[in-house]
Amino acid sequence: MAKGFTLETYPWAYTARFTEDKTWEEEYIENPHKSPAEEEKMSPDEFSALLQKRNSFPQLPLVNYTTQYGMGCFEGLKAFPQKDGSLKMFRPDENGARMNKSMSGLLMPAFPEDLFLDAVRKVVRKNMECGFKPVYDPEWEKDNYISGHSVYLRPFTYSEPAIGLGVSQFPWVVIVATPVGTYFAPGNSKALVTDKSRATPNGTGWIKCNANYVIPIIAKKQAALAGYMEAVFLDSIEQKYVEEGSSCNIFFKLKDGTLITPQLGDTILPGINRKSVIELAGDMGVKVEERKVPITEVMEKADECFVTGTAAGVSYIESLTWNGKTAVFSGGNQGELTTELQKALKMIQYGAAEDTKGWMFSI
Repeated sequence: MAKGFTLETYPWAYTARFTEDKTWEEEYIENPHKSPAEEEKMSPDEFSALLQKRNSFPQLPLVNYTTQYGMGCFEGLKAFPQKDGSLKMFRPDENGARMNKSMSGLLMPAFPEDLFLDAVRKVVRKNMECGFKPVYDPEWEKDNYISGHSVYLRPFTYSEPAIGLGVSQFPWVVIVATPVGTYFAPGNSKALVTDKSRATPNGTGWIKCNANYVIPIIAKKQAALAGYMEAVFLDSIEQKYVEEGSSCNIFFKLKDGTLITPQLGDTILPGINRKSVIELAGDMGVKVEERKVPITEVMEKADECFVTGTAAGVSYIESLTWNGKTAVFSGGNQGELTTELQKALKMIQYGAAEDTKGWMFSI
């Protein structure tokens, strides 16, 4: 199974289109495939050709508000293999609610949350029935499931044919599934504060929309070229307060034991893993503060740093460089609280700990 994100999409996908009679026209699509065992035996060229067919949706128009102006939004969620051979999804209800709000924020008809939940379940189930699913591996327990695999679901919107400035009135919602492994490559977890701005007040920073990711991608690439794993953004007005990583929320543990994270607002994405980690930390008796986080404070007083997200999970940051100065956290190693939170979250997701919170949804 591939590491990180991959375009090795599973055969079953989903589309729904908002129609003129104000209803969603749904379709489950079975794209070309063989059994997983047969696909593994295909030559690289044969497999590539098969994946191109699976990643083709001829009914979706090329020229539209999404392709021309980035007027679209998306979600990312995972289904995790369990010890009993089943798969369970992590908090898909939260993803459905966030996508509904994102679509409303982009002034398009919002996809109903009940349709979202039903669709992601059925996409996973239909692919499982074809044999496309990860299998629980006890070896993952040795590193707190950092090396664990899962099913990544990518729901996204796509507009009707259009050119010129406008908003989508009859969007599609598409859901595809892929295998996914570790997001961040091992060996480098250094972060660099970028001088670019991810979001501005009264903008779309709170929406998980396509256009929000252009600047973070550029900043992350520039950071990588300079030898860093991650780019971290400050606020766009004063350039004094930490806001986010390139595609993740960020936390700092101060030397007095307090866990701090930037407070939500219209420039911060309301992360689902962020919300979960705050709750888990509270259960552990950790004092958690959601507030403005001055970059000077974390450079001087933080002794742990980690980021959270669907892809990142809970991933530690070994150091942060800003204005030529570098703060090293936990001696460059993963901190104790970071490890506890990472383990607690992963054990719930992979079914190694009891889900007392109702976060895991059966397929």
